[in-house]
Amino acid sequence: MEIVILGGSRQIGRLAADAIEQLVRRKPGAVLGLATGSSPLPVYDELAARHLRGLDFSRASAFALDEYVGLPAGHPQSYREVVRREFTNRVNIAPENVHGPDGTAADIPAACEAYEQAIAASGGVDLQLLGVGTDGHIGFNEPGSSFASRTRIKSLIEQTRRDNARFFSRLAEVPHHVITQGLGTIMAARHVVLLATGAQKAQAVRDFVEGPVAAICPASVLQFHPHTTVLLDEAAASALKLADFYRHTYENKPAWQGL
Repeated sequence: MEIVILGGSRQIGRLAADAIEQLVRRKPGAVLGLATGSSPLPVYDELAARHLRGLDFSRASAFALDEYVGLPAGHPQSYREVVRREFTNRVNIAPENVHGPDGTAADIPAACEAYEQAIAASGGVDLQLLGVGTDGHIGFNEPGSSFASRTRIKSLIEQTRRDNARFFSRLAEVPHHVITQGLGTIMAARHVVLLATGAQKAQAVRDFVEGPVAAICPASVLQFHPHTTVLLDEAAASALKLADFYRHTYENKPAWQGL
């Protein structure tokens, strides 16, 4: 796990976009894993700007990390719509190559299995973007989630519903259930890039970076991932005991190592 501490969200967005641009130029048919929420927005803005300057996504494909259960198709806060609005409609990824879990399916378990099969049929995710919740969740894998879990339905804890209420008119509108890629699904991605900003994320960052690997902090499973990059601002990094070491390591990183 590589920890990179940067000055703010714009720098984080640029560095994450660098990783994606290098991937797409090296592998035009790359498979991207897309997250929603506030953390990846600077990345999507940066990628949209680079697309206008010639970065080509026409052969790439993308899989969304999760989706609310029960929101009607086209609802502005469904994650399929958020992904379209914030990123895929701003670049030239073919619409048929953008996939998300079906939160309106009559048979949710079958929809989850179909999504796992679609990811596998694509060759697997090359780079997965992630945020992290204040309780250490990634995707919607809440505390207590199995490290071996695959795409499935999950109940949201009230803290997560309150955190997400800012995207809705009121808390009562936030669904109680989601479909999410499981921790085992996320761990199968070849490169994971996790973004965290703000002091409200500091304890979660310390827990998953420097704490024990434990189900109470789902993001801690990333300690076992062979290629995870964690991009933090100073506030999100403020509780890390080894922050100075992480800064020194990144400042002296050999160029040949890449991102």
